[in-house]
Amino acid sequence: MPVPITDSSHGRGLGLSLALGSALAFGGSGVAAKPLIEAGLDPLHVVWLRVAGAALVMLPLAVRHRDLPRRRPALLAGFGLLAVAGVQACYFAAISRIPVGVALLVEYLAPALVLGWVRFVQRRTVTRAAAFGVVLAAGGLACVVEVWAGLSFDALGLALALAAACCQVGYFVLADHGGGEGVDPLGVIAYGLLVGAGLLTVVARPWELDWSVLAGSARMNGTQVPAAALLAWIVLVATVLAYVTGVVSVRRLSPQVAGVVACLEAVVATALAWVLLGEHLSVPQVAGGVLVLVGAFIAQSSAPAKEPVPERRRPYPRLAQTFIQLVEEGR
Repeated sequence: MPVPITDSSHGRGLGLSLALGSALAFGGSGVAAKPLIEAGLDPLHVVWLRVAGAALVMLPLAVRHRDLPRRRPALLAGFGLLAVAGVQACYFAAISRIPVGVALLVEYLAPALVLGWVRFVQRRTVTRAAAFGVVLAAGGLACVVEVWAGLSFDALGLALALAAACCQVGYFVLADHGGGEGVDPLGVIAYGLLVGAGLLTVVARPWELDWSVLAGSARMNGTQVPAAALLAWIVLVATVLAYVTGVVSVRRLSPQVAGVVACLEAVVATALAWVLLGEHLSVPQVAGGVLVLVGAFIAQSSAPAKEPVPERRRPYPRLAQTFIQLVEEGR
């Protein structure tokens, strides 16, 4: 879906609107998924429904880019395994045990973890600003999980959220070694969803899914909502629309704006969970969440680049789409 880059204020305004819509769509996935899990669906089954449904919707794009599996098989496999199956499975499993906002804030440690990979595995120096961002994010996380109270949340839930962050790091690092010219990011998303759906089919065993739950309703902060409507939101809005609007919007935004929008997903998810699920965070947790997001933004924006990036290239407003951006650049 090629979109011409424009420097007009209208183009930037449209890009910002699409990016905000993408953040809202992505941030709403956990809020819609948690009532389904509490209604009786296994977290892995919800993930499978999300990925398989989105893969079906994106199938025409996969057919259009049918040469991608031959040209970039490892890239598509890595994206499907880590960016789709790994992140979503760990995140949905985490929100079944801990609040949505806490899970996503822990997941946003990924930029800080990437800096750890750069420093200790690749043996490359990092800037003082990046190191400060890591420290800030770690301190914020300590406030979010309330370490002074002996971790006020389920330890397994926190571990699963951290695993989601590690999956993000995995595909971010993979992207740094792969890619190439002429790779359409929407094609990579389509095939990543197909690969992820295939992997999750083996793990989630959807033939054991309790389909009767989808015919009923789920409770959202005391209100009965049709389960099928929640699933439709997860598939069509929180996955397909979120990815597509994110990819289109990034071509109209500056790196600074895109970085700020990247952090809005966690803000949106926490706010929606507060309003729709009644998951209230304490003042120290809110303050800690702000520190996590600020630290993640500093760490991400201060990461040393391997080579100069031409002005026309744009980073995607989400870590998952950072992978696609790196693929597109062929870095």
